[in-house]
Amino acid sequence: MLGWRRRRGTPVAEILPRALGRLIEGLNPRPGQLAPAQRRHNPDAVVDCAVYAAGARRPGKVHYTDAARQARRQRGAFLWLGLHEPDVATMRTIAEIFGLHELIVEQTTGDGHRPALETIGEVTRLVFRTARYVEHEELTATSEVIDTGDVTVLIGPWFVITVRRGAAGALWSVRKDLENRPAVLGRGPWSVAYAIGSRMVDEYLDVGAAVERDLERLEEETFATQSSPEMAHFYQLKREMVEFKRAVLPLQDPLTRLLDLPSAPAELRPYFVDVRGRLARAVERVAGFDDLLNSILQARLAQVQLSQNNDMRMIAAWAAIAAVPTVIAGLYGTNFAVIPGLRSRFGFYAMIVVIVLLCGGLYRRLKKAGWL
Repeated sequence: MLGWRRRRGTPVAEILPRALGRLIEGLNPRPGQLAPAQRRHNPDAVVDCAVYAAGARRPGKVHYTDAARQARRQRGAFLWLGLHEPDVATMRTIAEIFGLHELIVEQTTGDGHRPALETIGEVTRLVFRTARYVEHEELTATSEVIDTGDVTVLIGPWFVITVRRGAAGALWSVRKDLENRPAVLGRGPWSVAYAIGSRMVDEYLDVGAAVERDLERLEEETFATQSSPEMAHFYQLKREMVEFKRAVLPLQDPLTRLLDLPSAPAELRPYFVDVRGRLARAVERVAGFDDLLNSILQARLAQVQLSQNNDMRMIAAWAAIAAVPTVIAGLYGTNFAVIPGLRSRFGFYAMIVVIVLLCGGLYRRLKKAGWL
């Protein structure tokens, strides 16, 4: 097994160091050398896989192939397979085991999913958009405020497969919370869809509360006496709000149609109605944020226009003051021989006094008028 054979006459003291060296080399292969083949339970995309029966999780770790076989055999049991950004090869393998349509594989492995609900054969595809608030000290022109992703829930008669894309929307806490509610978990695969939808809506409300604090801070800075935020900050937050709206608003229609699906258990419909009610609150909050942001933006634009008008008046006032010595110096710079005070000994000083008096009076008048 170690790849060596003792020759006749070879001392044992020479054999043992060689054997130990080969053993260590087999455990720690050199770069470019293949390590001994090891059996892997799940591919890298598999986050968790478990079989549930009677509202409880079966103990132990199991490969989804064996778990699928167990869930099929036992009546009332179902399998929950959690995936994170699987590739096409992994999804095709899973599709063969669970009997998924090729369109589901293509839709699941793509990017840019929108909230949707559709049924292909015995499998219902439910898509949620995830949202996560990104903490930041201050809002800048490049600040990432909301991080989004998506979760696809494939619900079958005896299985549920969740496919998550993006950093937001981790489902391990959803699984733990649902395992602590055996009465809901015992309703079958649709209980997982309810738990995920409930968590997504709760995250929408949490993100909305955090965005509300950003809007309040932005409003205070806009109407403060000190320097106001730049226009790029408003447009960056507006772009982030558009991304948030794309996650929240389109989910209303799938949740409404879900209540009419014959495959959804009647016992879980009150739970889905509760999720739809909380989603309506999130939609109202997002719409209110959009209106508030537009109002703050309009106020900031009015401030910018007012500041520009003040700058123009100040420029015009200084230009008027500078015109006084320019005109006088232009008159005395002409090529005329007869000009009052030109040949006087005190003519130059008299002209300086006249310039100072005229400029001082004009400055006082403009200052009183608020132009300076």
